[in-house]
Amino acid sequence: MALSDRHIDLRRDPHSGEVLAHGGDPEAHSILQRNGFIHVRRLHEQYHRAPTGLGQTAEETLATAAVCALRSVGYRVVCDAPFDTDRHTEHYLPLGAQVAALADNLQRATTTQDAAAVLTELTAAHDGVLAGLGQVLSAVAEFFDTLDRDDDRHTAATFRALAGHHLAIVATQLHRLRNELADRHEDHPARRPCPSAVADNEREASVHCPCPITTLPPLPPATPPARRL
Repeated sequence: MALSDRHIDLRRDPHSGEVLAHGGDPEAHSILQRNGFIHVRRLHEQYHRAPTGLGQTAEETLATAAVCALRSVGYRVVCDAPFDTDRHTEHYLPLGAQVAALADNLQRATTTQDAAAVLTELTAAHDGVLAGLGQVLSAVAEFFDTLDRDDDRHTAATFRALAGHHLAIVATQLHRLRNELADRHEDHPARRPCPSAVADNEREASVHCPCPITTLPPLPPATPPARRL
């Protein structure tokens, strides 16, 4: 990673008056978004801005929280004086990163049972990732159904279709693959576990095997779906 990716410039633009953040890598972009900023992509640049409609005090509060969060995980942030802070906050692994860890587990899977265990976290009927995603999409549809703009009903219908037919196609295919892998009981031919030891015929007996540990780490705990009132 380039050192420039660890640098963020967060200032109020002197021409437009907008609070803008430039620089950073995808992790920094996620932190900015979680602190209320909006990601803007242009043809030759990208940046983050504060939402429209905020007063100056609210913008400064938003920017200060972002500076705090970014510096807490080691980013170098250059900012205007009203946004500057020495505070740090604890950084927790986001839910999306926990789901992405399933991909890491699948890439390290050495048996069909290992792979089936990963896919189970996606396809579990009650609290799998896809079941949770379906609830979120349905909640988005319900939210837009109760708004007032003319195009809100169209948005609600789109997300209702995503939560139903489209997500069902993905879930059905993954569920089938999960069951197939669970029945196969095979080792992956290209992912045999490394013994982490030097062979008897190895001349350089001091060499340690650089292979990563292939034992699967525990899967991230499943987050129970929120109970709807």
